[in-house]
This record gives sequence, C-alpha cells and structure tokens, in this order.
Amino acid sequence: MKGHILTCATFALLVVCGSLKATAAKADNFNYTVEQFADLQILRYRVPGFENLSLQQKKLVYYLTEAALEGRDILFDQNGKFNLVIRRTLEAVYTEYKGDKNAPDFKAMEIYLKRVWFSNGIHHHYGSEKFVPDFTPEFFKQALLNVDSQSLPLATGQTPEDLYNEIYPMIFDPKVMPKRVNQAAGEDLILTSACNYYEGVSQKEAEDFYVRMKDPGDETPVSCGLNSRLVKDNGTIKEEVWKIDGLYGTALKKIVYWLKKAETVAENKKQKDVIKKLVSFYDTGDLKIFDEYAILWVKDVDSQVDFVNGFTESYGDPLGMKGSWESLVNFKDLKATRRTELISNNAQWFEDHSPVDKKFKKEEVKGVSAKVITAAILAGDLYPSTAIGINLPNSNWIRSSYGSKSVTIGNITDAYNEAAHGNGFNEEFVYGDAELQLIDKYADLTDELHTDLHECLGHGSGKLLPGVDPDALKAYGSTIEEARADLFGLYYVADQKLVELGLLSSKDAYKAQYYKYLMNGLMTQLIRIVPGNDIEEAHMRNRQLIARWVYQEGKSANVVEMVKKNGRTYVKVNDYEKLRILFGKLLAEIQRIKSTGDYQSACHLVENYAVKVDPVLHAEILERYKKLNLAPYKGFINPKYVPLFNADGQIIDVEVTYDEGYAEQMLRYSRDYSTLPSRN
Repeated sequence: MKGHILTCATFALLVVCGSLKATAAKADNFNYTVEQFADLQILRYRVPGFENLSLQQKKLVYYLTEAALEGRDILFDQNGKFNLVIRRTLEAVYTEYKGDKNAPDFKAMEIYLKRVWFSNGIHHHYGSEKFVPDFTPEFFKQALLNVDSQSLPLATGQTPEDLYNEIYPMIFDPKVMPKRVNQAAGEDLILTSACNYYEGVSQKEAEDFYVRMKDPGDETPVSCGLNSRLVKDNGTIKEEVWKIDGLYGTALKKIVYWLKKAETVAENKKQKDVIKKLVSFYDTGDLKIFDEYAILWVKDVDSQVDFVNGFTESYGDPLGMKGSWESLVNFKDLKATRRTELISNNAQWFEDHSPVDKKFKKEEVKGVSAKVITAAILAGDLYPSTAIGINLPNSNWIRSSYGSKSVTIGNITDAYNEAAHGNGFNEEFVYGDAELQLIDKYADLTDELHTDLHECLGHGSGKLLPGVDPDALKAYGSTIEEARADLFGLYYVADQKLVELGLLSSKDAYKAQYYKYLMNGLMTQLIRIVPGNDIEEAHMRNRQLIARWVYQEGKSANVVEMVKKNGRTYVKVNDYEKLRILFGKLLAEIQRIKSTGDYQSACHLVENYAVKVDPVLHAEILERYKKLNLAPYKGFINPKYVPLFNADGQIIDVEVTYDEGYAEQMLRYSRDYSTLPSRN
C-alpha cells in the first residue's frame, strides 16, 4: 500500500534535474521547483549519498533503473486503451509542428500533452476525471495532417485523417470515457470506468468470475486477477495474462533483460534469488511464483539497495484487484533509518496496546522491517506523482506469516518540504497563532512519524478472521484499508511511547499532526476536487471519512468546531485528548470491518462520511486557494544515470545528473523506453 503525501499542506509530488557535481557544490542553492501548469507543479529531488555507494551498488542501481523505465508504456495502456495512440500522436505533432509555437492553440496543446505525460493518460492522475483540452479540434486536425505520416501511430491501412477521427472523441468529447475509475455507488463500476483492465464484461460478470476462482478453504490464496486483463471473447470470459509470451510481453522482455543484468551485481545471494524469482514470474505469469517472490523480497532485509518492480497497487481498478505497473529503485538512508527501526522493533507493543478488540489483533507480529530510503528512480504508477511511503506486499497471508517491508522515502519528503516553505498556505487556512506555532515547531517531524506508523505498522496490524475473503469489501476495500492505517498512525503519534523512545521531545507535538489532518480532511483537500464532483480517490475518501466521523461524533462535547473568522471558515480543535479517544474508537470499528469482511458497514461509513462535498464550503476553499497561486498536485523529474566505460567496455563509474527538463525527459522516455505497440 502506498502512503500519499496528503497530510502535507500543498500535497506535493515530482522529480529532479541538474548536475550532481554542481548541485553538491551548491547544495543550499538546489532549485527544487521546475515549472507549473494547470493544477500541477513539477519538482526536482536530490539523491544524496549515491556518490558514496560502491561501484557494484552503483551498477546495480543503474541496471534496476533501466528495468524500471522499460515498464512506462504498460501503465499508459493500463490506464486506457487509447492512451498510447494519443500520446504518440501528440508527441509527433508537438515535435514536428512548423507553425507559430507561441500561438494560443499550440500552447494549449503543449499543456495538454504535459498533463497526459503527468497522468500517464488522458484522465487526471488523482481525481480520475478526463481533462478536456483548451485547443480547438480544427487546429489539432490541421496540425496532425501536416505531420509526416511515418511519425504517426497509424494502424494497418489507416490514414492520418482516420487516426484523427479515431481519437477525436477520446480527446474532445467530455461524455466519452469521462472517468478512468468510477466509484459511484449503484453504477456498474467496470462499464463506466475507462481503465483498460476489462473488455466486454460487466461488474457482475467480473465479480462472479473471480468468486468461482477462489477456494474459501485456501489459507494461502493468490491475488486473483492481479496480472491480467479480463475479456469476453465470443461469449467466453477469460484472462489475458501479462507475461513474456502474453500481453505486454515486448515490454516485459526488456524489463527482464535489465533484471538479469542486475542479478550479476546483486549484493548477496538473497537479493539474487529475489531477482531470479521475479524473472520467473514475468516468464510464466504464475501468481504462486509471485507470492514466492514476495516472500523472498520480504526476507531480504540486509541489502542496502532495494527495489519494487511489477504489478503492485490496485487503486486503478474499480474492483481493487488488478495491479498497476510501478517501480521504485532506492537505497537505505542509514542514519534516518534509526527512527523507523525503533518503531518496527516495538511492533508487538503497538499491536498489543491498540484500542482494537483482542480477537482482531495479531498474537505475534512477524517480520516487520522498516527503513528510510533514498529514491534513486521513480517509474510507472510512482512517476511523476509518487507516494512518500510504501508498505508491501499487499497479500494478507504473507503479511501475517512472513511480515512486510515498510519504507519512508526521505529525499522525496525533503523535496516537498523545501518546495513548500513560505508559500502562504498555512497562514491562509490555519485557525490561529497557537496552531501555527505548533505546526512550525513539530509538523515536519510528526508528518514523518505519522507516515512511519501508517506504513511500518498500520498496514501490517490486525488480522482477518479465518475464512474471510480479502476482497470481501470490494470497491470499498482500498478506502477502508487506508483509513485503518491512517488511524493507527493518528492514535499512536499521540502516545507517550514515542516520547519514551526519544522520537518526540514533547508530549504536545502530536497536536500539530492532529490539527493538520483535520484541516486537510475537513477543508483543504477540497482544492483537488472539481466543483460539483464527489470524492472518488481512496486516500481522499479515507481522510474525509476520518475527519467527518470524529467531527460528528465529537459534536456533543465540542471536540472539534468549524468556525467563522473574518468571513472565512477554519477548523478549531478544542480537546485534543478526546480527539485521540475518537480516533481510537473509529480504529476499532474499521479494524472490525476489515477483520470480519463486513461489506454493509464499510458501505455505510464510506457513503455517509467520505463521498459527498459541501458545495458552499468547497467554493470558499477554492477561492481562497486560488489567491495563493499554488498548484494542488506535484510530481517529479527523475535524475539521469549515465554509465562511464573504460576502453574494454566495462563500467567504471555511474554519474547522476539533474540537468534534464520536464518535456525533455518525457520525450526521451518516449523515444528510448517505448516498447509496446500503440494498440494492445
């Protein structure tokens, strides 16, 4: 599970550019911001400590990075069946256009293309709604027809005009494929979602198909459907599996090529076995082998360099089953990891003292490992927009039997914080000086600790009762799981135990996290919602669910207020201790729902607290935010790794540079890592 930076004031995300040598010499002057357009800001991140890795480790990072980038096209295609055709057409027009590139239509097309790159498709990366361009169809048609046809992604026998007619409705008609992932209750979530995980099947057909595949008595079930597209062919429903000789095979062959290179420079036998097993999974598509890989990966806690590569998170599937392709290459931040190790080493204490009913707790917490990492490359569903924390694997039985790995991405968090300094957000939305002082003094640290607790312990806490289907909560599963992990973090960030462990210096520090969380869940995350829309994304639903539930439950005791000051709305917390009790009460209920597979209670909580938006408050928040000239979403440019060779063709060093621009990087990736056909 991914922990997004949604507790952060500006909800940032992005990548890096610039020369390492120049940056190292001028570390204090490193420019984290690159550009801003639409509702997006592009950032850079540094990779401190790369220069201190051994040559073997640098080569390992380089090979794993190449394997990561080779999967880019997979995510584009997973997000929508026309995404690769549209991206390649736009890139051809953008690079070959001979007209006035300062004209409004061209500039609007440029912004649209940048948004397609950012979202890995034509739907918003977070809100999931399709963004409609500001350039005219007439301009686009004329520009497309003037492009050399050899540069266009034409199907066999297709003319450039045919291509225009094919993609016109997907780009310009807001009624065609309006949502990548639809979560609206009462609708067929598959037929109304534009994601490319299903073809010709209804929601009921898909759910029935996977129910038949499952054995209720299997205590080690595979993650059914994780690595396939479900299609109906001549009336028969079947899976098209993503593997070397199956769907996405051309990209997976490239990924495997670089993984095998990485295997030759693995740090130890455990890591070599992990890579071998992952290669075997890509070769066969066998989900049992995927579980074997996940177990080996969890057990490898000694390697300094680590990676995620594969079909991982299921947020992009309306049924929460299909894994989007993602990759993260990283190495351990040895100094910062002390914080997460202290937490993970006390995992049993936290589990035992949770406010959850004893029958839903783990009697023995196994294999919880946690570390702070330095991201070396972001790819797939972690690029350009990324999480700040990850806890894997997602399989409940593997977590229970073997544990999990939890990471906080330190250099990404640093980039967010550096880019956000002095932007005026807190001054606009925080209630008063007392709250501002708490945030200024403690928020950076409590943000990190909440992420640590969420990822290290929250996702790994609790247990399913025997016989409970891990997918029992269906479309509500992701929201409930994220709420569970967030509540675990919220409950314990206020615990005296963190002071005793030396992780917090003050018993009042948690108040900064509580205030920011409620301000976000009740108000400021609304800057990400289009007026008139409901909340659809799982992490945003989770935060509003928690914030609105404790607000309503605490009304009689006036625990939290929504107050007016100078005509503007603010959150005011009157009793932080009672607020913690409410967080604990909700955590107990969310864990009960998860442990028992109580679909009806999950539906009640999500639909009543997490979905609907107050239109009057929403309009106010948007107007106040607009005056700050900030972007609510952020993402990153990746650094570039360049191997240096000797006369014999052997790598003698790997250089990292930060001098690539956003469009420059995206076009290079499309040129060098575009391995899939335009239509899959």
